[in-house]
Amino acid sequence: MRLLFVCTGNTCRSALAEALARREAIERGLADVDVASAGTSAWDGAPASDGALLVALERGLDLAQHRSQQLTRELVQSHDVVLVMGPHHLERAEALGGEGRTHLLTAFAAGESGGRAINDPFGGDLEAYRETLSELQGEIRRVFDRLTARPSQQAG
Repeated sequence: MRLLFVCTGNTCRSALAEALARREAIERGLADVDVASAGTSAWDGAPASDGALLVALERGLDLAQHRSQQLTRELVQSHDVVLVMGPHHLERAEALGGEGRTHLLTAFAAGESGGRAINDPFGGDLEAYRETLSELQGEIRRVFDRLTARPSQQAG
């Protein structure tokens, strides 16, 4: 299973989501899960934002090696599930060939259509980053619950 997380700059939300999902896969013993992230307006090679780096460290995650990458058709097509932070990310990923495999993170985690955007902490204080990280952590746990559920238990 190849998961791709998408936000705008790939320096906050999707970078944090990637690190959280990687840890969740390890903790659940899921060796066949590959995780990546990208941004719809990313500058290739940019590091994670200072706020993301700091709150990640508080939770035992290391984003020091993270480098942003631009969302491309190749990235979208090489992943089984594309999980995005907001509606405009959804539109962009679908336009790049992700239709049917692209979902708002919150909608996929809940196993339903609709969903809501994950707040972007960029430019905010550390508390904004902490709130986003906590929200992402809960949603990613639900994503993995859904991915690991038996087919008869999966929501539509």
